[in-house]
Amino acid sequence: MTPRRYLMCPPTYFAVDYSINPWMDPSAPVDVDLAVRQWSALRDTYVSLGHTVDEITPISGLPDMVFAANGAMVVDGIVYGSQFRYPERAAEAPAYLNWFARAGFETHEAKQVNEGEGDMLLTDRFLLAGTGFRTDLGAHAEAQELFSRPVITLQLLDPHFYHLDTALTVLGGANIAYLPEAFTASSRRVLAQLFPDAILAAPADAAVLGLNAVCDGTHVVLPVQASGLADQLAAKGYDPVPVDLSELLKAGGGPKCCTLEVRGA
Repeated sequence: MTPRRYLMCPPTYFAVDYSINPWMDPSAPVDVDLAVRQWSALRDTYVSLGHTVDEITPISGLPDMVFAANGAMVVDGIVYGSQFRYPERAAEAPAYLNWFARAGFETHEAKQVNEGEGDMLLTDRFLLAGTGFRTDLGAHAEAQELFSRPVITLQLLDPHFYHLDTALTVLGGANIAYLPEAFTASSRRVLAQLFPDAILAAPADAAVLGLNAVCDGTHVVLPVQASGLADQLAAKGYDPVPVDLSELLKAGGGPKCCTLEVRGA
């Protein structure tokens, strides 16, 4: 296990006031106090595992700011800012970029539409980059130039898996777990070639955002509802750490959505 540094945002203003993915139903009630308790348990889980958690101050009127993974992509101390697809989330981008600038990081504003670690996941060899719903192909090229890492483009096709991090989890540096049905046939072939030992998640586990998980190389923090995936991970030698984020799931979010990894230089 390698200690990690994470940036998170408390769900103080969490709500489902609009619908920008199939999970979101503004007519369904949301319990903000429960969301805060569940989020706090996730934060405390990371700390108990030996990781460092920084917190960004939430902003009123930005109910999705809790999903910190979408706020930027950080590699080797370089921060690639987000440019959100939907205007409802646009103001989150400068809030996250300003936090990193104040913290002394090298920051870069995005010229292309992208949603940070929601659609860009780092392995030991590649930057896996999703497209199809939230992030434009131009952002993949922009990230490759900025980070000097080879980018592998993956096409998403199911709107329930609107971000790459809802359909794929990086396990350690060299392996992954993913839902084949979330990708086009060509992207499935690419994944099979690059990651022949990958864990293939069952649709039932993916349907509770089981793949929206965070791995430190040993522990995998994942939704408690994804029990089948937890068993698969344990069989491969990982230590599943179940958490309940059922309230944040109402907006289409899970542990990874709430967690932006801060990779220093």
